[in-house]
Amino acid sequence: MRPLTAPMPRVLGWVWIGVVVLLMADLVLNGSGRSSLIAGAVLLVTAGGAYTLWLRPRVVPTDEGVRLVNPLRDTFVPWSAFTWADVTDVLRVHAGEAVFRSWPLRETRRSRVRENLLRARDGGPVPDDDAGQDPRAMRPVDLAARRLRQEAERRKAAPAPASGGGSAEARPVTVWAPDALAALGIPLVLLLAVLVVG
Repeated sequence: MRPLTAPMPRVLGWVWIGVVVLLMADLVLNGSGRSSLIAGAVLLVTAGGAYTLWLRPRVVPTDEGVRLVNPLRDTFVPWSAFTWADVTDVLRVHAGEAVFRSWPLRETRRSRVRENLLRARDGGPVPDDDAGQDPRAMRPVDLAARRLRQEAERRKAAPAPASGGGSAEARPVTVWAPDALAALGIPLVLLLAVLVVG
């Protein structure tokens, strides 16, 4: 499966990175003095923010499990621990009692209510779940949850590879993301240095 993302934030993120590159080139060519250094540092902070909030987050199904890449932390849920995926305001992955939320795949309650009202007005069914629904008619976040559930069922039904020795039950793991911390931290340190030294 391909990574699951919301396309609009990614497009906005890349557009903003392009704007930052153009503005930084202008500062290098035409800027001078402390105000240019401050402006450059602020641009780097915003580029780090765009990367962390818009470009980095995604949901990545792999052979071993699903990885939820959120702005500052990554959570890996092995297929053996995966129990369900659903949607409230965001895509949620369940692993037993634990529930992990996905930053990039979200839906506002307003859009869900509006769509259900339009379906009811047009005489169509207002589904409580996605069973039997045509995938083309499903909301993108609901479709992502359904695909994760189907992938988990497929992985659990497949025969387990033979391994030497019994392996312990795999558990979900959440870790801080060094790339996101660096993307935000380094520009902030530069900005503070420019403000303090100046």
